[in-house]
Formats: sequence, structure tokens, C-alpha cells
Amino acid sequence: MADTTFRRILLKLSGEALMSDDQQFGHGRLGALADAVAETVGAGVQVGIVVGAGNIFRARSANLDVVQRVTADQVGMLGTVMNGAVVRDYLRAAGLAAQVFTPREIQPLSTAFRREDAVSLLACGGVAIFAGGTGNPYFTTDSAAALRALEIDADVLVKGTQVDGVYDRDPHEFADAVRFDTLTHREAVERQLKVMDLTAFTLCAEQALPILVFDIGNPNNLVELVRGAPLGTWIRTPVSSAEA
Repeated sequence: MADTTFRRILLKLSGEALMSDDQQFGHGRLGALADAVAETVGAGVQVGIVVGAGNIFRARSANLDVVQRVTADQVGMLGTVMNGAVVRDYLRAAGLAAQVFTPREIQPLSTAFRREDAVSLLACGGVAIFAGGTGNPYFTTDSAAALRALEIDADVLVKGTQVDGVYDRDPHEFADAVRFDTLTHREAVERQLKVMDLTAFTLCAEQALPILVFDIGNPNNLVELVRGAPLGTWIRTPVSSAEA
């Protein structure tokens, strides 16, 4: 195995990470992401991926006076399956074995998630794509990422965003926003940082699963960080403390 920091990661990608400036799907962006994942796998790191669907549909943007919240969440989960199938094909074009897993089978796009199947695929150098969220309404794809990361025994949940880490406030709106190098799970919750939802933070904190937030705008950052480059913001439980 090459000199890498991790054995197995869960990469969380938002729907926006799959977009070019003017398209739901950006060919150049998807190709670059697939190449970065292929290089990461080639370096000896196993990769699972959870995809969002913000490029297709956001449940919170639905008119909830008309559309029920449960319906809106179900539509969003379907959007993640669409994204997962597209990502799968780009990964296969990059030379990787890739398969989409969903909470329930959706033929011909996906198979039902079984931990044993996903871990077996990862161990053989394939990429497991987890779509369909948790399969339940009221849970975000961040929560799905935390859940799947724990189920596959990932070393870290790596969240790709459009900024280079976690800030005390939105750096797109505030020029004096301060970036954190490290945080504890508790600090992230107490500061009400919006990088992940509370359910996802709580799940990661309870199981001491570290989170690394980085800029996926340059997909090669993924390769650099698994090799130990000091990129992004770490959110984790201090080794010397039981605090999370």
C-alpha cells in the first residue's frame, strides 16, 4: 500500500459538487472527480461515496403548503439515486468497479444496501456509492453519510464543500470570517456551525467518528489530503478527553 493517512474513507458529495456553472451535471467536474477518486483508490485507500441532490431538487425549497414534507424528502432521495447512477458511470469510465447501493432495491439503477456487499466491493478496490439517503424522511444526506461511514467502518467522514474548511460564519458573505483548523464535535454543535446537521454531528460524536471538511472545488485536494496534506478542518474527539 502507498503511504496514505487512511485505510477507508466515506466521501460526502453535495449535488452542487457535481455541477458546472451552467448545468445540472458538469462533464468536466464529474470527470475530474472520478479521476481523483481513481487516484485515491490507486494509492490504497478504499472509498465509499454518499451523494446529495441539491443540483436537482431540495426538499426545503418545496412549497410545503402544497407538497407534504414526507413527499418532498422522498423526491430528494430519488434525486440522489439519479446522481449516484451518473457518478457510477463516470467512475467506471475512469477504470473503477462501482456500484450504487440504496436502502431498497431500485432496478436497474441500484441494489439494496447490505453491509457485507459494500465492504466486499471496497476490499476489492471498487467504489460503493450510497444513494437514497437513509431511506426515511426527515433525515438529510449528511445523516446518511454519518450512518454509512459507521456501517462500513470508515476511518473518517470526508465532506467536500465549496470552501476550504469550516468558518465561524459564511466566508462568502463576511470577508473577516475565521477558518478553524480543528474543532471538537461539541464545539461545532455549540457554535451552531452549519457544515452538517445536528443529527449527523450527534451520531459522529457518539461514535467518535472524525470529520474532515475540505474544498472539493479542486478535486485533486482529495488525493492530497489522503496523503496527509494539512487541508481543511478536522472535527474530532480529543484523544485525551471523552468529550465529543
